[in-house]
Amino acid sequence: MDGDRRLHIHTDPAALAHAVATRFAELARAAQEDHRGFHVALAGGSTPRLLYRTLASEFRDRVDWGATHVYFGDERCVAPDHPDSNYGMASEALLGQVALPPSQVHRIEAEDPDPRTAARRYAELLHRHLPHAHGETGGRFDLVLLGLGPDGHIASLFPDTAILDERQAWAAAVHVDKLHAWRISLTYPVIDAARHVALLVAGDGKADIVRDVLGRTEAAARYPAARLQPRGELEWFVDHAAARLLPGV
Repeated sequence: MDGDRRLHIHTDPAALAHAVATRFAELARAAQEDHRGFHVALAGGSTPRLLYRTLASEFRDRVDWGATHVYFGDERCVAPDHPDSNYGMASEALLGQVALPPSQVHRIEAEDPDPRTAARRYAELLHRHLPHAHGETGGRFDLVLLGLGPDGHIASLFPDTAILDERQAWAAAVHVDKLHAWRISLTYPVIDAARHVALLVAGDGKADIVRDVLGRTEAAARYPAARLQPRGELEWFVDHAAARLLPGV
């Protein structure tokens, strides 16, 4: 593995969730000591949901939620109470279970009839709220959590979509043709600028993607996850099923 990439393999999704929750708490403490706030972007999906439930139970008292600011890596263009809403899932599993001030939850207003307007507003919000370290010209997340889709997508950066080439806006709207739906997503520039990025991957169906991306095979080029170029630390948290094709596993 390169110096900016670390791989952690865990027995099952529950062990993976516990490990990421431990890392979440560590990074929250460090960020709060450094600049009095922890700014984290949440992911959607089943593996992150298990993490959120772990944070809301065993780790409830290990994080200073009053100094935590929550954002979202992407959102479906639905109302916040819709069953498909990433905000709705995170709210049920975590946000409504801990002492997190509502003013510090920054959701994507994806129910707006114009996804591009909603994306522009979210990009402006990020510019206003993300902390700037001394000497930096732009704000940075302390942590971006990402899941991995069966086609190698992260956030709503899907294969063969125009958003993959966006290099200016921090958030953008994207129409995913195969889903016949609009999404709003963070873009590579703001993800790559984060101090820490954590990719959560579980399940046998992701094994070929994990092998190709981490092994940097020719096939990796098709996967948006392979396009990450982090300035900070990138950590892969993978269960045994997803890691089964890696050498030595």
